[in-house]
Amino acid sequence: MSEPSTWKPLYRFGGIAALIAAILFRRNLGAEVSLFTGVQAVPHSVAEWYALLQRNPFVGLAFLSVFDLVNYTLEGLIFLALGAAIWQAHKSAAVMALASGLIGIAVSFSSNHSFSMFALSQQFATATSAAQKSAFLAAGQALLVTLDPLSTWPATGIYVSLLLIALAGWLFSISLFPSNRATAILGLLASGCDLAYCLTFALAPSLQVVWLASSGLFWMLWHLLVARVLFKLSKE
Repeated sequence: MSEPSTWKPLYRFGGIAALIAAILFRRNLGAEVSLFTGVQAVPHSVAEWYALLQRNPFVGLAFLSVFDLVNYTLEGLIFLALGAAIWQAHKSAAVMALASGLIGIAVSFSSNHSFSMFALSQQFATATSAAQKSAFLAAGQALLVTLDPLSTWPATGIYVSLLLIALAGWLFSISLFPSNRATAILGLLASGCDLAYCLTFALAPSLQVVWLASSGLFWMLWHLLVARVLFKLSKE
């Protein structure tokens, strides 16, 4: 997987991004926050969401997956570095993985309305008439259709982004298998759990938590091993 020295800074940045993604900004960080606050802390109504966002913006935004924006930004750097790493030996896989992953990240960004919800909560807090409050409640209810973490079914954008990013991870892991088997196996397990979720969530809703929790653990371990691979490449 040797590449010209011009890729070394990208490998270094990709390795740093992988470490940060594993240690600080994991996907679905709101689920981890709920371990400390309790699931009962997740609001059930728009008014409760507004109150939480004004009272504790960190917790409220975490529940609304705002930190997924950071995670997927880091994933973009990781995918670019991995694409460069496998380019010489697996050009077709690199192109398909990068296209799938970067499109999935773009879809995720466009589907995340956490900051819009926060802005509405501020406007609701300063509203002076019942009509204004009703309008902001209606707007918030419309956003919750795609944001509600308590929803059984994922919104279309979230589903598509998860599917595309999982496919990218699967393609990268297949390409890494000849030279980095441990990294590849963890990547296949992580992306496989996400793909299993995408393919079975409508048929077996009870397995959603199992697939997502398992993939979260495997992705964290995969990021650590990917960081090692990329740092090694940056020194060659």
